[in-house]
Amino acid sequence: MVRKLAYSVSEREHWISAAGGLLGILAVAWLGQVWLGGQGGILLVSSMGSAAVLLFAAPHGAMSQPWPLFGGNLVSAAIGVFCVHWLGNEPMLAAALAVSLSIGAMYGLRCLHPPGGATALSFVLGGDTVHALGYGFVLSPVLLNVVAIFAVAVVFNYPFAWRRYPQGRVRRSKADAEPPGESVIPHSSLVYALSQIDTFVDVSEEDLRRIYALALAGPPPAGRAVPLDSVSVRT
Repeated sequence: MVRKLAYSVSEREHWISAAGGLLGILAVAWLGQVWLGGQGGILLVSSMGSAAVLLFAAPHGAMSQPWPLFGGNLVSAAIGVFCVHWLGNEPMLAAALAVSLSIGAMYGLRCLHPPGGATALSFVLGGDTVHALGYGFVLSPVLLNVVAIFAVAVVFNYPFAWRRYPQGRVRRSKADAEPPGESVIPHSSLVYALSQIDTFVDVSEEDLRRIYALALAGPPPAGRAVPLDSVSVRT
């Protein structure tokens, strides 16, 4: 059931996500070649590849938003540098500790972003050339790569009304201006429900409300589709 629900998207959405990932990684690689002579851009392709999946395949997700993208990668990069300086003679321990501390820091700073773990790991395992960058690694190439993929995500997702990125940038349809129905979930109830699950759920509150409203409305008559952004809910 989880698998079926998670992948209930159109073929069109598959190709849009793939095209976004293509443009995002091309921008990262191009910036690395122009600004850093190729070395930095190539180094970060691994973690930026994970970021591309989030930004272009799940642009509404909490882990895909700007603060997790920037904060998660930059904080994790700094932790990776710290672990190498502290445990340079123990690369296996440094790698494990870098990822572990990155997860804890991202949780504490409310910027949980899975590619952050790969960013920390990329410095630890990057070898002498990368280690020589020191804390400069955080700004170049990490920050440069993050800026590049973020800019592409904002521009690429903009033409598609159902893809709001960043998530707070909402373009409402006429239907959204109509009075909402009775499918309202109070914020306090959502907070309580999530606290009872006690695990991170990568979906925005607004999308949870929309999913609930659509589920209550049920499927439309045969041959008539109702777009997601036509469902009105009260926040």
